[in-house]
Amino acid sequence: MDELTADVGLTRGALYHHFGDKRGLLAAVAYQIDNELALRAKEIGAQAGGDWQGLLAEGEAYIKMALDPEVQRIVLLDGPAVLGDPSKWPSQNSCLAGTRQTVSKLLDQEMVKPVDAEAAARLLSGAALNAALWVAASDNPTDVLPKAIDAFRAMASGLLARA
Repeated sequence: MDELTADVGLTRGALYHHFGDKRGLLAAVAYQIDNELALRAKEIGAQAGGDWQGLLAEGEAYIKMALDPEVQRIVLLDGPAVLGDPSKWPSQNSCLAGTRQTVSKLLDQEMVKPVDAEAAARLLSGAALNAALWVAASDNPTDVLPKAIDAFRAMASGLLARA
């Protein structure tokens, strides 16, 4: 903490005033990085050409970001260990809302089977998050990554109304 406060020109008191404690500081950093991941994944999805391809690309992008050492350590390893279940983080709830909106569009377009949009969005978001957690925690993330992406795509494709 002393090194951090010295690097950013704050006193320890000012740091605790803003974040409360080390856990509060980690929460702020983890949520910020997770929000940035979600935005990058959303941008990648938007360029994929269509709602279905965008949904897949967004999930795949989130999983791939698990190879980033900063993401691995702060968001996928230390964050859950200290802050608890990432699916309950505010940043994940924002991601879930976007996925639910896309699933609702796909339902309106009759591209996916008639399922509950909330349920499908939670399962898709959970699959991407857990795949990223698996990649980050594995002994060989680059070997696990293609397996995780293939399984994510196969599971998601089960929602398609027409194969």
